[in-house]
Amino acid sequence: MTDQVKASHILLMYEGSERSTATRSKEEALARIEALAEEIANGSDFGQLAAENSDCPSGRQGGDLGPFGRGQMVGAFEDAAFGLEVGETSGVVETDFGYHLILRTG
Repeated sequence: MTDQVKASHILLMYEGSERSTATRSKEEALARIEALAEEIANGSDFGQLAAENSDCPSGRQGGDLGPFGRGQMVGAFEDAAFGLEVGETSGVVETDFGYHLILRTG
């Protein structure tokens, strides 16, 4: 079992999510993240979509979070990231911060 992964993500926050300044509803955020997941599945560039859409400051770097170990991310995010193969993208992952798509890069 690996003790560290490297990943990128796209985060869509919604009104009321943790640390959010977003004005979109939870339903709007979910619909948008599902549309982004479909774009990625159809070959769109993850990093470009992160730069254009992510509410996380990491979006400016194509969503790159760099390497992290267990216990550094919230549970659902960590479980998803560690459960992916390198190069694999998660389905929609919900945390207190909003909805994520996660790409394991290392």
